[in-house]
Amino acid sequence: MSHILIVEDETIIRSALRRLLERNQYEVSEAGSVQEAQERFSIPGFDLIVSDLRLPGTPGTELIKLAEGTPVLIMTSYASLRSAVDSMKMGAVDYIAKPFDHDEMLQTVARILHDRQQAAVTPPAASRPAATPTGAAEGDSGGEIGIIGRCGPMQDLFGKIRKVAPTDSNVLIQGESGTGKELVARALHNLSRRAKAPMISVNCAAIPETLIESELFGHEKGAFTGASAGRAGLVEAADGGTLFLDEIGELPLEAQARLLRVLQEGEIRRVGSTQSQKVNVRLIAATHRDLKTLAKNGQFREDLYYRLHVIALKLPPLRERGADVLEIAKAFLARQGERMGNEELHFSREAEQAVRHYAWPGNVRELENAIERAAILSESEEISAELLGIDIELDNLDEDFDEPCAPLGSAVSTSNEPTEDLSLEDYFQHFVLEHQDHMTETELARKLGISRKCLWERRQRLGIPRRKSSATG
Repeated sequence: MSHILIVEDETIIRSALRRLLERNQYEVSEAGSVQEAQERFSIPGFDLIVSDLRLPGTPGTELIKLAEGTPVLIMTSYASLRSAVDSMKMGAVDYIAKPFDHDEMLQTVARILHDRQQAAVTPPAASRPAATPTGAAEGDSGGEIGIIGRCGPMQDLFGKIRKVAPTDSNVLIQGESGTGKELVARALHNLSRRAKAPMISVNCAAIPETLIESELFGHEKGAFTGASAGRAGLVEAADGGTLFLDEIGELPLEAQARLLRVLQEGEIRRVGSTQSQKVNVRLIAATHRDLKTLAKNGQFREDLYYRLHVIALKLPPLRERGADVLEIAKAFLARQGERMGNEELHFSREAEQAVRHYAWPGNVRELENAIERAAILSESEEISAELLGIDIELDNLDEDFDEPCAPLGSAVSTSNEPTEDLSLEDYFQHFVLEHQDHMTETELARKLGISRKCLWERRQRLGIPRRKSSATG
């Protein structure tokens, strides 16, 4: 079990973080200051230190030196993000902005601990990016990219990443929420010539609109109420490296204009300044929204859209990735088992089928949360389908999922609908919509002469959602 030290002077935050980590099977110690941590503990003996940046007396960055190689994760408010970037230059492994999202904190902690374990067992000369649950398995053609993906769309994406990464071209990553767009951005950075320089990640939707220009581009003293001193922005902090703007569709129009200047002229101007300064950053942006439509509607600058759209990478949703889903799920379960000290955790056959055939509208993020919840609630080493808590009909979820699809309509239909002018897909859609309120999925499949698996697949392809039926199978 990994042992984590929390150093935070605000009791409420410290206690909440301790409970969060303990619920996820970590051993936790805590202190209210660097001095207290020194007096009570042997700091290098921990697996990870999570510390606030601003502490009474000595700042949290002092722990980087005291930790003697143990990773230090710095917590900071958005108002001092620039200082957090400085702390990374001093040797902090990463930073996280407060107020932090619980899932984000757990994912960051798990990634840091996983990377530390990999570094401990991998000789430096043979080291490579570690595989993660959304990352590729060893020996996989995407191994150096770090993303799991054996399906065709992901293999195509890997090929594009390898071609694009060594260039300085702007990249727009498109995909639904939860698909892992930041992992693609990190792969592009790690495989680029800028890999040794910082990659600064900014979630445009998470920073208040009134602060985002100052955070990105910096400000001069007196530029606005409360600006008691000048400060550099995150674009400046990324100089020489990569700037990743997640959810760029949420960026206000005024900030878009400033960003366009960065892309066109390679320079920034701090808020309240009349002087410009040169910066050399590679921009990677991501969004789940249709920027082209937003641009047509005046909600996104059209000139910025075309600047961003030099290279567009499309990340497919989980429901279109076939057997990748189960491989990712098993990797998540292995990670959760490692956290809980139970490496024998495994899915039942029904759970594997449910994982493969559920649509996962929340994509990889939803899958990870479902597996974490199931692992915690399970009273045995086998994870049942019911524990996943997903909205899928579990009765009769048996061998017919493995049957090949029979031709549609291979059984004699008892319906009275006229079919002579309908294509097979039109007939399928008409029949399902007509009868799904009073038939179960099993009955619908039987009438159509296909397996339940094929019924589900055709629903997905044709976009016909399954209604909850009151009929019994």
